[in-house]
Amino acid sequence: MRGSNQSSVSEFLLLGLSRQPQQQQQLLFLLFLIMYLATVLGNLLIILAISTDSHLHTPMYFFLSNLSFVDVCFSSTIVPKVLAIHIFDSQAISFSGCLTQLYFLCVLAVMDNFLLAVMAYDRYVAICHPLHYTTKMTHQLCALLVVGSWVVASLNALLHTLLMARLSFCADNIIPHFFCDTPPLLKLSCSDTHLNELMILFVGGLLLISPFVCILVSYVLITCAVLRVLSPRGRWKAFSTCSSHLAVVGLFYGTIISLYFNPSSSSSHSAGSDMAAAMMYTVVTPMLNPFIYSLRNKDMKGALRKVLTMKFSSTQ
Repeated sequence: MRGSNQSSVSEFLLLGLSRQPQQQQQLLFLLFLIMYLATVLGNLLIILAISTDSHLHTPMYFFLSNLSFVDVCFSSTIVPKVLAIHIFDSQAISFSGCLTQLYFLCVLAVMDNFLLAVMAYDRYVAICHPLHYTTKMTHQLCALLVVGSWVVASLNALLHTLLMARLSFCADNIIPHFFCDTPPLLKLSCSDTHLNELMILFVGGLLLISPFVCILVSYVLITCAVLRVLSPRGRWKAFSTCSSHLAVVGLFYGTIISLYFNPSSSSSHSAGSDMAAAMMYTVVTPMLNPFIYSLRNKDMKGALRKVLTMKFSSTQ
């Protein structure tokens, strides 16, 4: 059956983690809740600290605050529905609601991707061209990079959402996942999904590979510059910062590639592996952002202490 503008399925059922034993479900619910609260609290504290401390009004922290905002939105698009499934046993999600969730997930995933690349470029300019940093990384350029990323991410998400909307879903409406994602939806469709898969490989691949190459090139140049530093302490400090960033980059890209760039017929592309990979980049990685990017930074620690001190003082 070919795709059409109409679908006989009006809603989907998100099975997600509900097939686990009751005791495991309770543990998973508690785990999701703790990670979500940590993600929201940690990233909102970062945004608040950066906005209130004038010393942090620099390009690096501007990009970091945007990354924190994206991570909060990312988790908030998924986790509340997961919690509702466990609390109210509300597995149903409407067809339009599913596409809406898919749209925002596509936008936020690409934004995470772009911001990681922009932050790598910012570190490259700071380390390799420190004397020209203020002239290269101007406020206008930083704003243009972020706005341009939002525009491209939104257009990409619109493309994939419209391609998904044209498909037909005839009978099976059970999604063995905890959110509306592209691979499980394509498996449920009774239409020809080759165009969707081609767009994922070409357009989605381009939007992933280009920033990834930018990150690799930036860090190769950073490594060459750091190796020329005579001070062992200076080299260690720089490499320590790079290793933290690269750890998150590896986690993000590794799960994205394993999830979206395997053929849908592959035996390794199971529902269980999909959920594990999706949980890593939608829940775990946003939660790690405050710890990896901020809590190891002395300036950020000082700003967070000021924010918390002001908060406690105002409550007394």
